[in-house]
Amino acid sequence: MPAIPSLGGLRGRGNKGAVPVRPVPVPLSAYVVDCAVYVAGERLPGRWTHSEAIKEVRKRHEGFVWIGLHEPDAQQIQGVADTFGLHELAVEDALEAHQRPKLERYDDTLFLVVKTVRYVEHESPTTANEIVETGELMVFLGRDFVITVRHGNHSGLARLRRELDDDPERLQLGPSAVVHAITDHVVDHYLDVTGRIETDIDEMEAQVFAPRSQVSAEQIYLMKREVLELRRAVMPLATPIQRLAEGYTRLVPDEVRSYFRDVADHLTTVSERVAAFDELLSTLVDATVAKISLQQNTDMRKITSWAAIITVPTMIAGIYGMNFDYMPELHWQFGYPLVITLILGICLLLYRIFRKNGWL
Repeated sequence: MPAIPSLGGLRGRGNKGAVPVRPVPVPLSAYVVDCAVYVAGERLPGRWTHSEAIKEVRKRHEGFVWIGLHEPDAQQIQGVADTFGLHELAVEDALEAHQRPKLERYDDTLFLVVKTVRYVEHESPTTANEIVETGELMVFLGRDFVITVRHGNHSGLARLRRELDDDPERLQLGPSAVVHAITDHVVDHYLDVTGRIETDIDEMEAQVFAPRSQVSAEQIYLMKREVLELRRAVMPLATPIQRLAEGYTRLVPDEVRSYFRDVADHLTTVSERVAAFDELLSTLVDATVAKISLQQNTDMRKITSWAAIITVPTMIAGIYGMNFDYMPELHWQFGYPLVITLILGICLLLYRIFRKNGWL
């Protein structure tokens, strides 16, 4: 496959005796996951460079190019940007792996950022350090091209591309149909992740209200943090999807807008779930704190009860331990049994009183 030349030129031009240094070519396979030409909904055979692909489309005056990039660096993406006329600000954002979901328009190109999520398998929600893993997917949409830039190893689109390759009627709608398929794919993953998190929260809720619960407030806060991570991915995407559904640009035909409205409905469902998770976890935190406070009060009552019972023999023993010469009970033959009986009687009476009142 042809290589994309690097941005630099020959160094030492005009300097007598300087040794020319040729730029190191960057192989397409290093960052281009796939590059395909679609005409009339069908993928053309062969392997294409990005420049060859767009030339073929514009020569035919129909079809579009779909290029998939994975974590390219500045040098690697610049060749693609120059070929397709991508705005430098959008290219700069595409290189950064920490962008907020958004939709921006640069001349005749749309730039969309979406967050991808993945559910991390774990044995128990109370012991997992990470439940939601996020990545990013940037999409450039033009009249005759769509370029995807992925950050993260879990946000692959190979399966989606195969499904679209088998659906030429859908691809006949143009590159905006690919953008819809991508957003629909991402939101479907949101639904799957929220379903699994709901199961985890239900399990955690059952453990919180179990008689001998081992769930701490810190563990619930950890789950709440993961839900917050999911919320940051889901909530900001609502506005971009709504704008695409309402005719924000002529790059999205009417036939595709209705599909975006369906994505918006699914995203609303996800947003409502995430908001409900956050409220439920806040309730579980309050319940856990209240349960801990109640347990502490119960423990304090038990400690106080036993302290009161122990005070009785301590006090009586202290009285008869005083060094007075005249204490008649000391010389009485029934003095000792009487004191022991008195101690046991008072202690038993206190125990029954505390037990009746639920302190013991």
